[in-house]
Amino acid sequence: MLTQASGDLHIRAVAAGLHEITGDVSEWLESQRIGAGLLILFCTHTSASLLIQENAARAARHDLERFFERAAPEDPTLYAHNDEGPDDMPAHIRAALTQTQLTIPVKAATLVLGTWQGIFLFDIAVIRPSGPLHCI
Repeated sequence: MLTQASGDLHIRAVAAGLHEITGDVSEWLESQRIGAGLLILFCTHTSASLLIQENAARAARHDLERFFERAAPEDPTLYAHNDEGPDDMPAHIRAALTQTQLTIPVKAATLVLGTWQGIFLFDIAVIRPSGPLHCI
């Protein structure tokens, strides 16, 4: 028998950068009582994204954040689009370079992630709430 569930997670970033949300996603999955299948996460915020990344070493997260700061700097002289502030266009670029959707296998009611993998919301803007993450 095929079981399907959907719902929203509302995550608000308290600071710019990568925010691990593995626990939030796991709690939602547990509440659905689904033993096996695929979990699809979709971020509806235009300037935020999702990543599966190293979650054990804080230095790896810091290095990724610094890389994206160099790749898409917050320099108002570089961009015409700044409707929501100087971080607006760099956030759009970072979202374009990453992804807004993840598909993660589920086995024995648990996310199938590698030993050092976690799910991260990547959000540069902290003054506005991130859109909901849709879970299917």
